Amino acid sequence: MPQAEGKITAEDQDFAENKNYKPGSLNYIWRKVSHNAGAMAGLCAVVIIVVASLLSPFILKYHYSVVDIVNRYAKPSLDHLFGCDELGRDILARVLFGARYTLSIGFVSVFISATFGIILGAIAGFFGKKTDAIIMRILDVFQAFPQMLLAIALSAVLGTGLDKCIYALGISGIPNFARMMRANILTVRNLEYIEAATSINCSKFRIIRRHVIPNAFAPIIVQISMSIAGAGLAASSLSFIGLGVQPPKPEWGAMLASARNYIRDYPHMVIIPGVFIMIAVLSFNLIGDAIRDALDPKLKD
Repeated sequence: MPQAEGKITAEDQDFAENKNYKPGSLNYIWRKVSHNAGAMAGLCAVVIIVVASLLSPFILKYHYSVVDIVNRYAKPSLDHLFGCDELGRDILARVLFGARYTLSIGFVSVFISATFGIILGAIAGFFGKKTDAIIMRILDVFQAFPQMLLAIALSAVLGTGLDKCIYALGISGIPNFARMMRANILTVRNLEYIEAATSINCSKFRIIRRHVIPNAFAPIIVQISMSIAGAGLAASSLSFIGLGVQPPKPEWGAMLASARNYIRDYPHMVIIPGVFIMIAVLSFNLIGDAIRDALDPKLKD
C-alpha cells in the first residue's frame, strides 16, 4: 500500500489529539502565535520597551527631566546615546519614560472602548427590535464623525492631560466595538445552544454572559490588538497638536511636537521618537495579524 502524501508526524498527531489544543482555545492561539516569526518579533519588541520603560529610572544615568544647558542639541554620543533636546535633556531617558504614557493610553483607552462597546453591542444584538434601534441610532450619531475628529473634539471639550486623552480616545472607539459585537451576536443568537439555554429558563443575562459573548468574542480579540496600535498612534497625534499629554511629560507625540522646529539642523530629535512610535504600532499590528490568523477557521490546520 503506497504511503499517503502529507505524512502526519507524531508531534502533530499529539497536538491534534490533545484537548487543550483545540481550535479556539488559548493554548491553540498561543501555539499559532508563537510559531509566527513576525508576531514573536513584535511581542519581543513590546516587552523590551515596557521593561526598559519600567526600569529606566534605575538603569539610566540621566533623569528625563534634568535640564543641562551645556548639552543643548547634543548629537548621539557615548554619554548620551540618543543625544539631547533643545533644553539639554537626555532623549533616551525621555523616550523610555514616555513609553509609559503612550502605551498606557493605548491599553486603557482600548479597554474602555471594548468594555462599553461589547456590552452595548451584545444588548443590541441579542434583544433586537426597539432596544437595537435605540442603541444603534445613538451610536450612529458618534459615527457620523471620523474617529480621530471625534477624539479631537472630545479632547477640546474635556481639556488636556493624560486622563482626558484616555477618555476621549476611549469614548470615540466605542461605536466600532459595539457594531462588531452586534454583528457577531446576530450570527449566534439563533443557534441551537442558545435555544437550549432559553428552553431551560436560563436568564437572559446568563445567556448573554455565558453563551452569546464567548462564542462571538473571537473577532473582538483581533479588533482589540489592532486598536491598541491605533490608540497609541492617536494619542501621539493628540499630543502633537497640543490636546494630549502636555510638556514637560515626555510623551512621544509631545516630543515630536516640541522638536519639529529643529528637524533640519537636529533631525535626531524627531527621528528617534518617531522610530519608537513606528516600532510600537508595527509590533501590535504584527501581533494582531497573527491572532487573526489563529482565529480564522479557513487557516486552521
